[in-house]
Parts: sequence; structure tokens; C-alpha cells
Amino acid sequence: MSFECTPDFAYDTDATITQANELWRRLDRPNVMIKVPGTIPGIRAIEELTRSGVNVNVTLLFALERHEAVAEAYLRGLTRRAEEGGPLEHICSVASFFLSRIDTEADALLDRSSPLRGRAAVASARVAYQHYLRDFSGARWERLRSLGARPQRLLWASTGTKDPAYSDVRYVEQLVGPDVISTMPEQTLEAFAAHGEIAPTLEADPAQAAADLAALQAEGIDLASLTATLEHRGVELFCASYRDLLTCLNRRIEALGGARREG
Repeated sequence: MSFECTPDFAYDTDATITQANELWRRLDRPNVMIKVPGTIPGIRAIEELTRSGVNVNVTLLFALERHEAVAEAYLRGLTRRAEEGGPLEHICSVASFFLSRIDTEADALLDRSSPLRGRAAVASARVAYQHYLRDFSGARWERLRSLGARPQRLLWASTGTKDPAYSDVRYVEQLVGPDVISTMPEQTLEAFAAHGEIAPTLEADPAQAAADLAALQAEGIDLASLTATLEHRGVELFCASYRDLLTCLNRRIEALGGARREG
């Protein structure tokens, strides 16, 4: 069960750390995860929270480079905790990679006839998985694993297909593999239950995934700029939803208070 830090702290490291620790203390359940945006200020927060034993769900990930930084922050946090004598076996973390929005943004910049349309998101996810396999292997990881550490698993988010020209289970079927988590909106879940196919597709062709990303760059698609825009927009949307929620709650509180006074 994930509980999110308020989105107005997405670019405030210290406030995120303070609020996440408070949520973790108040909720006090082993299956709780605190959601922290994978912004640049969020990187240090992820490391510090992992060091203090907080389960972190890293959200709003779009860029491969940012995913690598998030994984490194998690590993540093585990290493520091181990050096301080803290237990590692209860710590769990996921890196939530948002998919369909990447294609929506990239496709808008590509010619309608381009064979690269609809390939940016799946290619990014498949390359991210190769990075995951690399980061959670080798001597450094094996030492942490021997102390009870668990890898930071990739989680596929934003898996609902936005372009009706694509399969409605595109971001599920093409990313099936070991140790990953696929989250789905209800419509996508029902579609997959009705006609989705399960096959080991995530590692189908890592070289092709890397080639697709290179081809997008060659076509003038600046993935770093594109994903930075998506991150900023995502934070803004989260903030707007949070403000709407507070406004709604305040109105209900005022209405209830008025009802009590009238009674």
C-alpha cells in the first residue's frame, strides 16, 4: 500500500525526508511504501529514507538516466544502513516507470508515417530492465543480498493505451519478465484478462530496444528534454489534483460545520 508525500514537496529534499519519515512512523505497517517523486531533489531523499529503513516507491520516472540515479541512491542507502549495523531484510523498494505518456509525447514529434511511432516507451522500459539486471548483480550487490537486501524492482505504470491505433494491452504484453511489477487501470486489466497473452517478452531483443532509442535520437527526438518535460508536467498535475482535493475537503468541512450550527 503506497502513501504519497504531498506533491508540493517534489523539489524539496529536506521536506520530503521529514514528511516521509513522519508518514512511515504514523502508519507503522510492514507493507507500507512511501511514494517519492524521482526528481533530482528526490534522489538524495531516496538514499536517506532507505538508510533510515523506509520502504520507498519511486514515482514519476520517465528517463533512463534518472532510473539509474534512483537505483544508485537505493544501493547507497542500503550500503550506509549496513555500515551502521541496521537490518536490511525488511526494506522493499520499487522504481515506477511511466510508459504510455512517453509514446504520446514522442509520437507528437514524429511524422505520421514514421516506423518509430509507439516504440519509445517499450524500448525505454526494456533498456531500463537491462540496467536493473546490471545494477543488481556483481560483488557489491551480492554482499548486500547476503545481509538480507532485496533489489529495487521495476514497476510499469501508466500502462493504459492512449492511442487507439495501438493494442489496448500494448504496455502489458510487451513487458512481461521476471521480477517486474505491472500495474494497470481497470480498463486495461479487463482487456488483458479478456485477450492478453503471457509470454517472456521483456528480454526479447535488448539490442533492438537500444537501436530504437538511438534511431529516435537520430530523428531529432531529444529524449532527455522530452522526459524532463513529462516529469515537470507530472508534478504540476499531481499538485493540481492535490489542491483540488484540499478545496473539496474544505468545502465539505464548511458544509458540515454550517449544518451543525443550523441544527
